[in-house]
Amino acid sequence: MLNRRDFIALSSLSFLPEISAASELDQSMPKRIIPSSGEEIPVIGLGTSRVFDIVPSQNEINIRREILDIFYENGGRLIDTSPMYGMSEEIIGISAEDYIQKNRFFLATKVWTEGKENGLRQIEESFQKMKANKISLIQVHNLLDWKTQIKTLRSLKDEGRIDYIGITHYKSNAFDEMIKIMEAERIDFAQFNYSLGERDAEQRILPFCKDNGIATLINRPFMRGRLFKEAEKKRLPSWVSDYGIDSWGQLFLKYIIADDAVTNVIPATSKSKNMLDNSKAGMGEMLDAAAKKRVLEVF
Repeated sequence: MLNRRDFIALSSLSFLPEISAASELDQSMPKRIIPSSGEEIPVIGLGTSRVFDIVPSQNEINIRREILDIFYENGGRLIDTSPMYGMSEEIIGISAEDYIQKNRFFLATKVWTEGKENGLRQIEESFQKMKANKISLIQVHNLLDWKTQIKTLRSLKDEGRIDYIGITHYKSNAFDEMIKIMEAERIDFAQFNYSLGERDAEQRILPFCKDNGIATLINRPFMRGRLFKEAEKKRLPSWVSDYGIDSWGQLFLKYIIADDAVTNVIPATSKSKNMLDNSKAGMGEMLDAAAKKRVLEVF
């Protein structure tokens, strides 16, 4: 097991090794099973909303490449994006090209439009922008025209161009509709909001997905930074070090992945040091029920 100083040293290297000393880290990050296939993926993913929507200058591209190197070397695999996220798909295609060509990443994007032809056109653009021959998961973004788009995604899955079909939303008032869709359709993934500050998912949709064999992606784990503002008023409890936690970000993420109905959480970042911190949340001992209760006493 490499220490944090070694992590930082590794993160400064922008290369794609077949085997490296950091490969041990991949074994240390817990993986969760995708119920519909049995495939396993590490619990910490990478979101790209806003933070990958950039002007593609060489400096900005280099920053994203460093983030991706750290992500990969620490065991991360799933990258979530969307046509809704501006330049994000193009930037992934540029900065992660070597990884994508070697099928290193589990690429997840979305379709966010109305009508069959518009959906097909947008999906093809996603393949082109990310320079990908295959996309692991395509999701219907915010349930827009879901009946039409799911039919298209079903065809793409049958053709072998994608592996999984999903639906997404970022507000808890959409949970009831999401559950109705999952009751009616064969859905592999559901993506929704869940965090210490937004815990509605614990009541129904997380248990539903667990009971019905549906993988889950968690967005808004930091509530767009609001949890960190709340944390400024508090002191990180000393007892969390027993779980390998030395930052608020790690605590926020560990609270989420402590629920075994969570398959993967997708924090977004534009900073290498935060990518390293997020990755560390997927290592070490997980929070048990008693520890989660103690966390809730802090917040």
